[in-house]
Amino acid sequence: MGVTERRHDRLDRHPTVGPRNSLRHWPDAVHPLRVALNYVVVVLARITPSMRLKNWLYTTLLGMTVEPGAAWGLEATPDVFWPHLITVEADAIVGYDATVLCHEFLQDEYRTGEVVIGERAMIGAGAVVLPGVEIGADAQVAANSLVAEDVPDGATVAGVPADVVD
Repeated sequence: MGVTERRHDRLDRHPTVGPRNSLRHWPDAVHPLRVALNYVVVVLARITPSMRLKNWLYTTLLGMTVEPGAAWGLEATPDVFWPHLITVEADAIVGYDATVLCHEFLQDEYRTGEVVIGERAMIGAGAVVLPGVEIGADAQVAANSLVAEDVPDGATVAGVPADVVD
């Protein structure tokens, strides 16, 4: 993790042209059939209690990097447009109903960025992780937090936006 580098510095910016906002242009960014397949896989994975099946679906069908021992809680949702930009390192936990986003649609552009969840990191229930964020090894994200900046190794963050609390 870069000392002064922020998540915004790691995002790829994709300008959109025309009178409409960038979300209206999503079919130009990702093929609609790819998004449909991704969505079906995510829905199936969200409801299966099997970690083995969930991780297989994510790595094999969505191209995510999910290392051994990583666990996705029920109803946890990875990005449906660019799931291949997600890395969940060994023994990390993505809690119940957490969301990991690799994109943000704005008025005149959309942005994409990799998300890395470090080894043994824990993402609490209902938390949202924004694109370009790196969560360090052994870090903890409290439930219902919005992670808009990197989380250092071993830190605990909480709140909207999430700040270090220890």
